[in-house]
Amino acid sequence: MAKAFGIVTSSGSHIHVEGMQDYRPIGSFSFLGRYRMIDFPVSNLSNSEIDRIQVYIQQNPRSLAEHLGTGRHYNINSKRGKLQLLFTEDSRINDIYNTDMAGYAAHLDIIERMHQDYVVIVPSYMVYKQNFEQLLDTHIESKADVTMLYHKVDNADRSYRNCHIMKLNRQRGLKELVRNDGASADENIFMDTYVMKRDVFVKLIKKATALSSVYTLSDIVTHEAESMDIRGVAHKGYFAAVTDIKSYYEANLELLNTELTEDLFSKDWPFYTKTTDSCPVRYFEGCKVKNSMVANGSLIEGSIENCVVGRNVEIGRGAVLKNCVVLAQAVIGEGVYLENQVIDKWAKITNVKKIVADADKPGYVRRNDVL
Repeated sequence: MAKAFGIVTSSGSHIHVEGMQDYRPIGSFSFLGRYRMIDFPVSNLSNSEIDRIQVYIQQNPRSLAEHLGTGRHYNINSKRGKLQLLFTEDSRINDIYNTDMAGYAAHLDIIERMHQDYVVIVPSYMVYKQNFEQLLDTHIESKADVTMLYHKVDNADRSYRNCHIMKLNRQRGLKELVRNDGASADENIFMDTYVMKRDVFVKLIKKATALSSVYTLSDIVTHEAESMDIRGVAHKGYFAAVTDIKSYYEANLELLNTELTEDLFSKDWPFYTKTTDSCPVRYFEGCKVKNSMVANGSLIEGSIENCVVGRNVEIGRGAVLKNCVVLAQAVIGEGVYLENQVIDKWAKITNVKKIVADADKPGYVRRNDVL
């Protein structure tokens, strides 16, 4: 395989998950009770033998930095590999300056010093499985300047809001990138994933910063679509984009479907995460659990159905949870009824006995809240 280094980007200012993102970046979101969102792009890169990885962080970096650590749990070779966290200043005066390109420009000297000839750029707010070794081979064989990954969907009118749509010509060459406004169902959703030579990437950074202080990588790629050979490659398999609280809720719960889970997870392509040693789940007499994922350390006395429950969660006697995503360390008291809810970490629900939301607009209980 031709040598490449990896870049994992932050979500950018066009993606914001209200509530949860106030406390941490999307890459640090809990997923399926035991993973973090960042685990999927980093594991894809590691499994593809890309072990020099830069992770860009814009704000609230503590939880992500603690989780990533040295990268050892991602099976990154400790002698030749390196997981590097690169922080960019958060320009709170105006969020339009918080772009991926601003981060790349701030660390351009580091990018230019990389010994690898190619770069693979992946997002932290999407979940999918991809062999980048194969994608890199496809890029080299095509002799394209830039290769971009997309996923064809039939529900873009209802989902993937604020993601970009790839408009392609008959040869799968890029015509333009446009923001998904829900006008059409059948679209090619751009997966914010690029493959290109390092030198091409550096030229794009320099040109983008010269043209506009608020340009993103997608902006400069669209600008150069006519003068460069930019091609799309279709992704196959499970794909989810977390762009708001609804998509986060749905991505967790839809993987309770065994067929989808088996499509994403396989023995020959593991997804790594930081392990947390604790006791197995304790199911008390009289509890009921149906079609749910429950992480270790939790205590279940009540009833849960179609739920994803994180580590060390307590669900009291007589409590009923349906279609809920409960993050670590939350406490659900006796006799509480919850339906279609996302419960953030360390939340405690004891006095309020019933919280129900519509499945199309799931409710959210903030971190550390006491209800």
